[in-house]
Amino acid sequence: MSLPVPRLAVLAVVVRGDQALLVRRANPPDAGLWGFPGGKVDWGEPVEAAALRELAEETGITATAGPVLACTDAISRDETGAIAFHYHLVAVACHWQAGAPQAGDDALEAAWVAQDDILSEALPLSARVAEVLARALAAQR
Repeated sequence: MSLPVPRLAVLAVVVRGDQALLVRRANPPDAGLWGFPGGKVDWGEPVEAAALRELAEETGITATAGPVLACTDAISRDETGAIAFHYHLVAVACHWQAGAPQAGDDALEAAWVAQDDILSEALPLSARVAEVLARALAAQR
């Protein structure tokens, strides 16, 4: 019997000036919460390419990929306590090239959000968004 394995997914971390690009998710896990654009990595797809693809699909933004900033896990449980979702997330720094945020794919909203609002967790955020943003800002210095 084979055991389930985590799904590999990416986060596209785009910082521009004193803002970062976030989407409000439409689907579980984290439906209704704000987080970085992202999603599943396709078979044979490098994480950098997946981050750029997901960014374009969810926001209409085009960018270039930079370094991997962080890796983390998103584990959600159902009402019985069983694991419903387990994603291993790779956060990729992406450098904005063009476009204005427009929600697409599985995003309810897409917007540039003040870094201070993210770091202070003033919005309902997915887990570790503020931590990943802090790493992105530290990498820029």
